[in-house]
Amino acid sequence: MSSRPIPRPDISARGAARLAGICYAAIFVLAIYANFAVRMRLVDPSDAAATTQNLAQSDGQVRLAVAAFTIVFLLDIAIAWALYVVFRPYGPRRALLAAWFRLGYTILLGAACVFLFLALRLATSSTFADGFGPDADAAAVMLTIEAFDYLWLIGLAAFGIHLVLIGRIIVTARPAPVLLGWILIVSGGAYLVDTFAHVLLADYSTFAPMFLVMVALPSICGELWFTLWLMIRAGRGGNARPAANRPGSPHRDRRRPNLSQEDVRT
Repeated sequence: MSSRPIPRPDISARGAARLAGICYAAIFVLAIYANFAVRMRLVDPSDAAATTQNLAQSDGQVRLAVAAFTIVFLLDIAIAWALYVVFRPYGPRRALLAAWFRLGYTILLGAACVFLFLALRLATSSTFADGFGPDADAAAVMLTIEAFDYLWLIGLAAFGIHLVLIGRIIVTARPAPVLLGWILIVSGGAYLVDTFAHVLLADYSTFAPMFLVMVALPSICGELWFTLWLMIRAGRGGNARPAANRPGSPHRDRRRPNLSQEDVRT
């Protein structure tokens, strides 16, 4: 009777960590180009006409930015799955919840890309402009850009919860430095505070520089460190405590009680 072959895992935790790290590094480059080198340079929130003209004159750059955001959207799906594989041994339910929140953020980012492309279409296509005057066209362009911003912003709230959950796993199970876990928790909280500040503060622009620093410092430090850890150290074991062996876990191995001499007497 032949023995059945033992199925091998499709990817190891180390392989998933490397994939997540590579995707994270690519996102850093793509997002910096799309958001800072293109979108923020061309969009003037106080001048709709100038923004419309900038978009019309930079058609190729805007298309590249939309393509970059779309690639970020696809890479984030891969990251959500890869991080679940990496952190599943240290808390499968929490790791799954973190993956769902990242997917929620990613879906909203993908939807936001549609509005950025629509803004370009409004700025460059005569088909849309025939029935409206220049002011109405510019207002429509700004409205679609704001829709992009707010969709992305709401998505960042889900992304913030994702970071908090990942940070919590790191703090409790210690597959990575505890300090990294706390920085990710702080970074996720900053994303949440910033999102709700946008929604609740009518004069958000007055405090915008403060919120920018509050979000940027922990997120850049934490996510860059997280990327390096994924690429170099994650999935190697070490001092991490799997969920089944942590104190208080219902799956923790139960040792046999010590038996007295009377118990073992035959």
